Amino acid sequence: MIALGHALPSVTVYEFLEEAAEGCTVGPNPVSVAEAARGKTILLFALPGAYTPTCSAQHLPGYVALAATIKEKGIDEIWCVSVNDAFVMHAWGKSMGATGVVRMLADGSAELTKALGLTLDLTAKGMGVRSQRFAMLLKDGQIADLQVEAPGKFEVSRADAMLARI
Repeated sequence: MIALGHALPSVTVYEFLEEAAEGCTVGPNPVSVAEAARGKTILLFALPGAYTPTCSAQHLPGYVALAATIKEKGIDEIWCVSVNDAFVMHAWGKSMGATGVVRMLADGSAELTKALGLTLDLTAKGMGVRSQRFAMLLKDGQIADLQVEAPGKFEVSRADAMLARI
């Protein structure tokens, strides 16, 4: 498992864009997490799945609600990562009011989750390999803080808990 001081792995996740921009098309676009984190302070939180109960009722809404306060503490971007595709992450973020507030990044093949060593096997529940629930503070691509939830818990990766740690 990744640890404090380690660099974020060089893997690609995907972000759905509604408008074309220089070098980006409408739809899913690749995002190199190592490159995207370079020179920034980022609060990344990951969760088992879009539209799932705790994730939709508490985890993402907490970060949306506290985003301005978190950014006042020197955080450049807030990233939400889940083992879902970019279409699902975009639709979920849009439905939760996260557009323009939290970057919704799809780790569809669990490449980032596997590279971090933070997979969660939910195949017995028909959900396949997912991400454990966690949050990390990244400074220039280096892990400055990492909070991984115990199975079935939602305590240390919450927005208010991470805000207190910044």
